[in-house]
Parts: sequence; structure tokens; C-alpha cells
Amino acid sequence: MPVAAELDAAPRERRIRLIADGIGSGAAAHEHRLLRAARPALPVLNWLGQFARPIMKVPGLGWITSDPVVARNLLNDPAHLTLLSEGGVGHLWAQILGDWVYDLFDGPGHHDLRTRSKELFTERTSAAFVEHAWGDRLREARAAFEAGERLDLADLSRILVGRMVTQLLGLPVDPARGDDAYRDIFATGERLASIALGTTADTQLPPDKIALARGIVDELTGHIDDVFSSAAPDTVIGRCRELGLTLQETKGLSTLLMVAGTETAASAMARMAAILVDSGELSRLLAHPEHRDDTVREALRVTSPAPLIGRSVLADVEVAGRMLRAGDRVMVLTWTANNVAGAFRMDRPYLPHNRQLWFGAGRHLCLGGPLARAELAAVLELLVGDGRGYRVVSRRYGRRVLIPAYASLVVEKV
Repeated sequence: MPVAAELDAAPRERRIRLIADGIGSGAAAHEHRLLRAARPALPVLNWLGQFARPIMKVPGLGWITSDPVVARNLLNDPAHLTLLSEGGVGHLWAQILGDWVYDLFDGPGHHDLRTRSKELFTERTSAAFVEHAWGDRLREARAAFEAGERLDLADLSRILVGRMVTQLLGLPVDPARGDDAYRDIFATGERLASIALGTTADTQLPPDKIALARGIVDELTGHIDDVFSSAAPDTVIGRCRELGLTLQETKGLSTLLMVAGTETAASAMARMAAILVDSGELSRLLAHPEHRDDTVREALRVTSPAPLIGRSVLADVEVAGRMLRAGDRVMVLTWTANNVAGAFRMDRPYLPHNRQLWFGAGRHLCLGGPLARAELAAVLELLVGDGRGYRVVSRRYGRRVLIPAYASLVVEKV
């Protein structure tokens, strides 16, 4: 079966050599199982990634690379590569959101949009967003956790992300429903993201998926028409308005936040907690709490929640001695490229070659990067803020999901 078909056909399990020699033996095994459970062919791609340095062509799939420098060069080359044609996420979203995507995602309007929205998530505003959306709920969870109660961090991460989306987008919720209201909001974001399942080899959506996705988008953003002019400045809608974005641009950004910031954030939180234990690095972190920021950065590197980035070649270009032709597809294996550096190490210094490659690169570097770091820092404080360690009681991997993640990760204090 061609690799491209394997990516979405859930092939039978096979023995393949782990490329993540590095995450530590226990952590590597769990990460491998988690990736395989999410999308069974991801380990196959990661295995191929061993040979995709600097770049190689795979029949039926296109060009793939796991070289961090080549990946960054590709993602920083809008003259020759685009995300708006077959293989790019912009092509996928244009079918759902409309042709205006072609202007704002990668066209003439993109630079203007990014310029006006770059202050949306700074270190300061992100910390404020986290405190406002999570403060009380995190303090409640921490008190119970430190008192000896077991904590399902995967479930809590979905609740927290649901709360963040509620605050950022000003979504109405019924407070009487408690955590369930936020679980439902997260699940709605999951449904929207799942539209991309099966598009690794072909980003052309069938009509039924387009209709389903548009219905979910309307469900998430329909309220924006009524609140755009009055939304508070501590919501994304209000900040977009104050920064001069139009209603249409605000709806588009809101939709992208739901897709890019729900499953990825929840995935990174629980996987960070697991890898700290599985790698044996938790005890070192407890002895050196000054490395918490490094731990957050390292967790994002090793987990790389969005393991693939697709592009389409606009014009012939030579890359690392190979000629990429107009119309070719290119796939950056971000998970593989980021793990080339080796094992999870809580005090690993900054890696200039990777330079936040887990958030993408260039003009499409993730707008919410500072928010993701603030979120993971808050969860790490929950886990180790009292100076004591914890252990993993049980875990269950998420199956057939776009973003590899734990369905359940139960931890308790030791």
C-alpha cells in the first residue's frame, strides 16, 4: 500500500524502529504508542523521516523533510511555496470559510492582518488571559491534588482549554453545567479539527464534510455578529476590534484559534506531565525549579503536538540539491525534525536550529505561541508548585484523533 494511502487507512500494526531514541526508553515507548493510536501511519512517516534529511521524495505523498534547517527555509519561502494550494491548510479552510481565505491566509492581505494582530498574544496579555480564564479552577484543582486526590490531567486540560476558548471568544455558557459546559466546547473544537482527518494525502474536501464544517463554524462564531461592537477588551473579539480588524477577519481568526489552540494545547499539557515522569527528569526539575521555563520549551519540542506541516510548490525551486517542481506537495515532519536533537532534558539549552519550529516558522509562525507557553507554565505550577513529585497512575491514548493526545492521564502526588 502506498505511504500516502497508509496515512489515513489505519493499517495493521507493524514493527518499525523508533526514531525517538531519545526521549528516554519509557517515554519513547509511550510517545510511539500515543502517535500510533492517534493516526496509525504517523510512526511510518516518522520512520521515513530518518532518511528525509535533508529532503526526499516519496511516491504518492510528495517531498518530505525532517531537517530543521531545510524545514525553516521552506516555511520562510512564500515566493516558492504556499499553503493555499493542494496540500496546504489554507486550501482546506478556503473550502469551509470562503474565498476570502486566499487573501488573508497567504495573499496580499496576510501581512496586513498579521501586523495588526501581532499584539493579540504577548507574554503579558497571555499571562492575563490564563489567570482570568483558569485562575479559580486551577487553584481548586491544585488544592485537591496536593491534598492527595487523584487528577485526570487529560480531562482537566480539556476543561481548561474550553474555559480559555469561552473567555477568548466570549462564548455564552450555562454556569449551572459546571465543567461539562467547557468539555462540550472543547469537543466542538475537536469536531471541527477532525474535518482534517484523512487530508494528509488530499486536501480536497467532499461536499458533506464542507457542510458539516460550516455548521460547526456557525455554531462557534454565530454570536460574534451581535457582540462584535461591544465585546470586552479581554476577549479576542474585543481586542480584534480595537486593533482594527473587520468582523470577517475576527471570525476567521476565531475559527483558527479553535482549530489551532484546542487539541494542540490539551495534548501538550498531559504529554508534558507524562514525559517528565517517563524520562526520569521530574526529580531533576524538582531539584532545579529555575528550569521550569526550559521544561516548557523542551516539552513543546519533544511533543510537537502538530506533527506535520503541509505546503504546495508555487514555482520551481532548488532545495538542498533537489529540484522541487511547481505543483509538488511538501510535508515538513515537525515532530521528527524537533526530536532529532535527542532526549527530553528539562535543562536543555536553547536550540538555534529549531527555534520554536514546533510553532511553525516564518510568516505563519503560530500567533498563539506565547499563550501556549503561559498555559503550560500554569499546568507545570499545578503539578510541582509545592516542590513534591507525582506519579502516573494510569493512562489511555486517544484513538483516531487529528492531534496525538492522551484520552486519560491520571496522576497523584507522592
